[in-house]
Amino acid sequence: MKKRTFVKTALALTAATMFSMPAWATINMDTDVVVVGAGASGMAASVQAAQLGAKVVTLEKQAKNGGTGNFAEGIFACESSMQHRQGIIVTKEEAFKTIMDYSHWKANAPLVSAFVNKSGSTIDWLKDMGVKFEYIGPGGPGGVLTWHVIEGHSKAMIKTFTEQFDKMGGKLLLKTAGHELITENGKVVGVKGKTKDGEDVIVHAKAVIISTGGYANNKEMMEKYSPYPDMVFIGQIGKDGDGINMAWNAGAAEEGVHVMQSYRPGLPGYAPNNQMIAAAVQPYFWVDPKGIRYTDESSVVLWPFAGNALERLGGKAFSIYDENTKNMFIDKGIHMPLGEWVIAGTKLTKLPNELDKAIEKGDVVKANTIPELAKKLGMDPKVLQASVDKNNEMAAAHEDTEYYKQAVYLRSVAKPPYYATRLQPRALGTLGGVKINEHTQAISKTTGEPIDGLFVTGNDAGGMYGDSYDLMLGGGTLGFAVNSGRIAAETAVANYVKK
Repeated sequence: MKKRTFVKTALALTAATMFSMPAWATINMDTDVVVVGAGASGMAASVQAAQLGAKVVTLEKQAKNGGTGNFAEGIFACESSMQHRQGIIVTKEEAFKTIMDYSHWKANAPLVSAFVNKSGSTIDWLKDMGVKFEYIGPGGPGGVLTWHVIEGHSKAMIKTFTEQFDKMGGKLLLKTAGHELITENGKVVGVKGKTKDGEDVIVHAKAVIISTGGYANNKEMMEKYSPYPDMVFIGQIGKDGDGINMAWNAGAAEEGVHVMQSYRPGLPGYAPNNQMIAAAVQPYFWVDPKGIRYTDESSVVLWPFAGNALERLGGKAFSIYDENTKNMFIDKGIHMPLGEWVIAGTKLTKLPNELDKAIEKGDVVKANTIPELAKKLGMDPKVLQASVDKNNEMAAAHEDTEYYKQAVYLRSVAKPPYYATRLQPRALGTLGGVKINEHTQAISKTTGEPIDGLFVTGNDAGGMYGDSYDLMLGGGTLGFAVNSGRIAAETAVANYVKK
């Protein structure tokens, strides 16, 4: 490849230094691999490619890297050295079949197999760089032990990636967004971008890896593709579908763009550790806008199930409990954990204050009788009263004859005052867009073959899921982000840098 230089000026870049240029300059660079997006997947790809001897430039439009990768808690793996040491047996076969069966085999089997087979070695890869782990847990209470919880959570992993990338001479361009792929004779050979100040950036490369994190913040794409456009997203900033649209515009096929990373129901404007939300999502008594109980509330154990039920309903429901249950939350603690944010048994001592604030905002409704509560919620009092009476009968009999929920989660709603918290669908991101193969190569919509030089990873890539997020094996999304980044880097270096 012909050597290219910066136009008018040249600056040394490091992963620790934000890139900036005079307003009149155009930035022109040559590299082996260019990565678009510096979240968990993009940083994993950047580090892995650099470790394999490639020159790497990584673009990130935010002022800091990590993206949603700063907010996860743990990462999936099976047959890891940690599991072996603790006597935890989760085989690759078991993990693969669990994922594929959950998706009804709508998932891309070769891609799932590649992810599962690489996951165990990725834990050692992380540990070798200094990432530490606290313990191995399940995706939900009583689930399979695949969730390798990181000490300091994934933010510590991102910090390690950044330090490693800097040491290896990688170039991280912050406040610099990719917006168009450069193609020559059907091959992707670079990226055009812009800095926040408007300077053009042109990076010529032998391979391009797209890792921009999905489209959760793109209202137009949400309206077009999401089953519930008003989804409340957690920890999503600048996820505008940049990489997905770049790949589509370069001829890539579409896959999985409708899949959401459905989360526990909740409301906008509340942190993941908010105790009012923690109380509301306990699996006791939820009703639809008419006042009719609509689900087995314990589906929130595997919270994508609860999200799906609420989306199907139209995105609006209410969690109702009484003064006895409120006092139990405060004095004895909660049944259902909210991941690492609010663990099981936590006493909700902040609940009275948080309830008062939520009532003032209109997110919680309080009443002294069920008919009064119904009127405040716009329901027929007779309908809500009938649902409450049925719930109380089942609680007294210790048997759910409607949806067959475990008796431990049946609680009566009998002592005033009563509290009703509004519930909306929430999600941790979008989970698809571009069709890829097991090597994370983008697939052409016209030929069905890999697009030369283009790789797509993490939440920009489709095929990992069928139609719903999978929480059967904890840590799957972060696991796919990191492992797909590694797979992309390895394939890109082998096929385009060292070939």
